[in-house]
Amino acid sequence: MTEEIIIAGFGGQGVLSMGKILAYSGIMQNQEVSWMPSYGPEMRGGTANVTVILSDERISSPYLRVFDTAIILNQQSMDKFEEMVRPGGTLIYDPNGIIQHPTRTDIDIFQIAANSLSIEMGNKKIFNMIVLGAFLKIRPIVLLDNVIEGLKKSLPERYHDLIPLNKQAITKGMESVTQHIVKETTVS
Repeated sequence: MTEEIIIAGFGGQGVLSMGKILAYSGIMQNQEVSWMPSYGPEMRGGTANVTVILSDERISSPYLRVFDTAIILNQQSMDKFEEMVRPGGTLIYDPNGIIQHPTRTDIDIFQIAANSLSIEMGNKKIFNMIVLGAFLKIRPIVLLDNVIEGLKKSLPERYHDLIPLNKQAITKGMESVTQHIVKETTVS
């Protein structure tokens, strides 16, 4: 099993943290792991993405041109990465701020209203954990217990009191993700 993932959005949305938690989770499952962040100098508010590879075999290169899964959190990332999902792959996105929704019919597309749900839950900082929950529901490649351990590894100890809230957010994401059906248009 090898899963090649791109997570992309604005800096400050927890894109890199989500990737780091997935990477730690894979390590806890004795998988080979690659975590490669990419972000501009502006960080918060600028675009950021991270490539995560989880595999049962050695990873030959962290550089990818196509992905099994794309997790997209803004329009710029949708414009750049939608076409990079391999046919039969998965695209997960938060529709908040997305003007042009995905249109491909050769991939599975899912929506998670993480921005709205994080506001509803009273803490915008759990946005990325809601998205992570959606991913884990669709692609259960790491165990939830290992994700919680990954949270403990990636969060400074002074924030460990927030782990139960993060676990609730992951569960909310698992419960709330929906499939997005692309309506085929007919040309006359």
